[in-house]
Amino acid sequence: MNAIERPGKIVALHLNYPSRIAQRGRTPAYPSFFLKPTTSVASSGDAIERPAGTELLAYEGEIALIIGRRVRRVTPEDGWAAVSGVTAANDWGVYDLRSVDKGSNLRNKGGDGFTPLGPSVIPANTIDPAALRVRTWVNGKLRQDDTTANLTFPFGVLVADLSQLITLEPGDVILTGTPAGSSVALPGDVVEVEVDSPTAPGAPTTGRLVTHVIEGTTPFEKYGAQPSVDDVQRIEAWGDASAAGVTVPQPVLTEDLRTMLSGVAVATLSAELRKRGHPHSTVDGVHPLVPGTRMVGTARTLRFVAHRPDLFESHGGGYNAQKRAFDSLKAGEVLVIEARGDATAGTVGDVLAIRAHTLGAAGIVTDGAARDSVAVADVGIPTFAQTTHPSVLGRRHVPWEGDTTITCGGVAVQPGDILVGDDDGVVVIPEHLLDEVARAAAQQEAQDAWVAARVAEGHPVDGLFPPNAEWLARYRAQTGTQA
Repeated sequence: MNAIERPGKIVALHLNYPSRIAQRGRTPAYPSFFLKPTTSVASSGDAIERPAGTELLAYEGEIALIIGRRVRRVTPEDGWAAVSGVTAANDWGVYDLRSVDKGSNLRNKGGDGFTPLGPSVIPANTIDPAALRVRTWVNGKLRQDDTTANLTFPFGVLVADLSQLITLEPGDVILTGTPAGSSVALPGDVVEVEVDSPTAPGAPTTGRLVTHVIEGTTPFEKYGAQPSVDDVQRIEAWGDASAAGVTVPQPVLTEDLRTMLSGVAVATLSAELRKRGHPHSTVDGVHPLVPGTRMVGTARTLRFVAHRPDLFESHGGGYNAQKRAFDSLKAGEVLVIEARGDATAGTVGDVLAIRAHTLGAAGIVTDGAARDSVAVADVGIPTFAQTTHPSVLGRRHVPWEGDTTITCGGVAVQPGDILVGDDDGVVVIPEHLLDEVARAAAQQEAQDAWVAARVAEGHPVDGLFPPNAEWLARYRAQTGTQA
């Protein structure tokens, strides 16, 4: 099969390959799609124009499914049977235009020539859909190389899911996601994509789909959105910070400091913050669901407002602020929830705790209540709450916004603050004080341990706790500690 006619519709998948999912840092529960205009179709050997005024034109080598018969509501088991063939595709996109798309991808991925297909089609009945390979070269250097052996969403699932609501017709194309290695192409580059089935009889291949990148000369008019990029987009487009030329700030909470804080009591940290003019540094009223819990992490924040029917209708359902906050947690982060101290409804339950734990979060803190408390405790993520309550969120709260300054348990918390928790509660350390407070607290803990040992030997506390000049000199002499 060699002829590739213009499809009736082009449906593209956001994420599918585990390598790309790991790179993006988010795992989809279900397939997520977007449409591309049929006018974006191009052929092998055609040129793609990087629009004038843009810098981040990125390639994505993919496998394209070509639908062979009219289908509606097929099962995943029957989905592959509806595919007549596969070919190579390049799902080009301009990251500079993502900011105005709001997830539709129309402008950034829908330009003329942004969906090259071909050059040949491999008949579907000659191959195993789980034994395909997709590779991409830039100027002759291999940049993407992956197989369909472990796709998150097999091809039959994609066809079945789409056909639940949309009739797929002969010639329609489904782009099935790109593996890791997608990056930016520059004017003058030549990008090639090939799909093959190395283990099938004859090792069928689509041949190389060739695209030449050229520089556009026509600027965007002022009546439309202008290109706009930031370092986040640069990193996503290039694939990593180094390739993008972006310097990523090093975390304030280093592994050394994290280890140090893991052995320091919240009480000691609170005392050190008080010495530095921060007497209100603890999240008052919260306790760990599991006694003996210790927690160290960087704050992310979530704010609830008091329940009001119209506000809950507009902000409480769907993919609300609470779900977005939990879904976006990263390793080592603590989600801090402002519930206004109202513990008459749950603010976190077992499902969201599982999500946080799966993402590697360091803990959850709420000045409200936890529900499903036994199940949350069993998840294993450090969780601090005022109490437990069986009611759901909507009884008292509306999830409002995330990653803003909040007040939790009477203390201000900003994203990036450092939280430490133990059986006494939770303390909040501002970023700029972290190193100083952590080291001073560690020194104080060592001194307190020495003093406790002397008291255990039978010495009276007068003059020893806290140590006077004589005892302090003895401590320094015995431990080699400098003044």
